[in-house]
Amino acid sequence: MNRYLPEGMALHTPENKDYITSRGLSKAMAENKIIEAPAIVCTTDHDLNVRLGDSIGVIPRDMAAIGITEGVTRDIAIISRVGKPVCFKVHSTEPKILLSRRDAQEEALNWFLENLQPGDILPCVVTHTAAFGAFVDIGCGIIGLIGIENLSVSRISHSSDRVYAGQHIFAAILTVDKAERRITLTHKELLGTWQENAEMFHTGETVSGIVRGKKDYGLFVELAPNLSGLAEYRDDINEGDFVSVYIKSIIPEKMKIKLIIIDKTAAQTKHKELKYFKSCGRIQQWNYCTEESGRNIPGTIFY
Repeated sequence: MNRYLPEGMALHTPENKDYITSRGLSKAMAENKIIEAPAIVCTTDHDLNVRLGDSIGVIPRDMAAIGITEGVTRDIAIISRVGKPVCFKVHSTEPKILLSRRDAQEEALNWFLENLQPGDILPCVVTHTAAFGAFVDIGCGIIGLIGIENLSVSRISHSSDRVYAGQHIFAAILTVDKAERRITLTHKELLGTWQENAEMFHTGETVSGIVRGKKDYGLFVELAPNLSGLAEYRDDINEGDFVSVYIKSIIPEKMKIKLIIIDKTAAQTKHKELKYFKSCGRIQQWNYCTEESGRNIPGTIFY
């Protein structure tokens, strides 16, 4: 589906390696091909030096990213690429190797805006996290936003509670704004419905979880990104604590899981491996609720 992969995903492919030679660079230029190599230095003028086998290529500052010359993109977008792969087109090989990342990005973005539709599922790489959401590379360094409310059903206080920079994830297109040349994404719909998640657990099991909410009437314990259960209130347990819990009951008609907290556990990584129930193709609609619950919580319809 996606012709333009996030930066780094093509770096070690045989095809890309064949282009990182003197003859290969000339071929890439003739074919107008997008290739990848690691950025090793950002100069005082914010030009990027790129390692091309035994040679060095240069991406001038004004060719390093869409929006740099207009002031829309900040220079940190260039500086932060050092030590990471960058995509580019070859402009010249003599007298020096001149490259353009901006041209690669413009080609990719134009294709995205013309061809992607809401519901299309893409592989992405998280570039950075913020309180309001996570930014991801959807291809050639083109950035899309996943709002924090769209990362998972289980509520989190910061997007870094769910994903981290450099992580490979999947996301679905939420909107394509051709006028603003902007793409927004969603993630939670790919992590399954209540029923799909609940089927991974069984009454009588003791499993691990993380406390996501503390109320007077109980503690909300996340068992999976799209599934939480309710345990009894305890003064000594707080949000963010890792706990072991006994599954007392699973009630699909009420979409409830009743838990008993056994104990606090040693701090674990807060980024459990994400389980995707759909990771390719296109998703048309999604409803988190079970049919028997009768709940009218809005789902997602991708138009």
